[in-house]
Amino acid sequence: MAKFLAFGEIMLRLSPPGREMLLQTPKLDVWVAGAEANVATALARLGHDVGFVSRVPDNDLGRSAVGTLRGHGIDTKAIQLAGERMGLYLVTSGAGMRATEVIYDRAGSAFAEAPADAWDWDTLLDGVDRLHLSGITPALGPVSAKAAIIAAEAASARNVPISFDGNYRAKLWERWDAKPREILMELVSRAEILFGNHRDIALLLGRDFGGDGEDRRQKAADAAFEAFPKLQLIASTARHVDTVDQHRLSARLDSREGHAQTEEIVLAGIVDRIGGGDAFASGVLHALRQGGDIAKAAQVGLALTALKHSLPGDAALFRQADIDAFLAGGLDVRR
Repeated sequence: MAKFLAFGEIMLRLSPPGREMLLQTPKLDVWVAGAEANVATALARLGHDVGFVSRVPDNDLGRSAVGTLRGHGIDTKAIQLAGERMGLYLVTSGAGMRATEVIYDRAGSAFAEAPADAWDWDTLLDGVDRLHLSGITPALGPVSAKAAIIAAEAASARNVPISFDGNYRAKLWERWDAKPREILMELVSRAEILFGNHRDIALLLGRDFGGDGEDRRQKAADAAFEAFPKLQLIASTARHVDTVDQHRLSARLDSREGHAQTEEIVLAGIVDRIGGGDAFASGVLHALRQGGDIAKAAQVGLALTALKHSLPGDAALFRQADIDAFLAGGLDVRR
């Protein structure tokens, strides 16, 4: 089976149990996390051949994170053990009318401090037919931004298609003298698939898109296809938040030939929304790899992100049978 390769930081997520406030009791649940690692995990769980490129410290935290990814079936040979500290972030899950809160503690992490040329892409891209990147890596600092660009350049030189998830994180970009638009433009210009909505495209192109709903998304997609000749597909979700525990979600895929739009579904009794976007990207990539058209990819992407909202932690740990059962409908006990 052809191989996916993802590049990004592996983190540990710390969260208070249940819906408690941070340190309300002296306990924290821990999950292995990171946007690109979430995509790699979901794809590996769905049966794909997936490798991951990163760097973690050579200590119990780093080795445990690598072991977790390996346990999900990911090829971890390209994860370097070096550097001083593990990137962390803390999530306090919201409830009712209290929003979820995120605190980053990833400055100076082993990945963020790695030299831009720390990875041998000639070797790493051998046998790979898709490289997955996200906008989080370049947001970590100028060295990480250069590392992401080197990876994208290497993939482009070898005609390896790139999928890129915008994942704009203002808190990270604001930590340094960044020029996010210039950096993201360079990365997206090399991508075949973009995971992002009209707001991501507005940031890239320095313009707003008028209208509502479908009209606005169509205008944004048309502008992106014109600006980025290599781009073939744009995948996005539209989310309406009623309460922390109930959202309404739909998915859309735009190609140069047309678009596919799903119906809106209600996500009630949400357990954990973190990682939902990564699950959507994984579902789309999974469906496309199986030969599905854009309508099928939109449905599968929406199914996997809906399932992810039922699961604590960052990664979607589901199998094809779970997606099939979701698409078939019916929420009673399955015996």
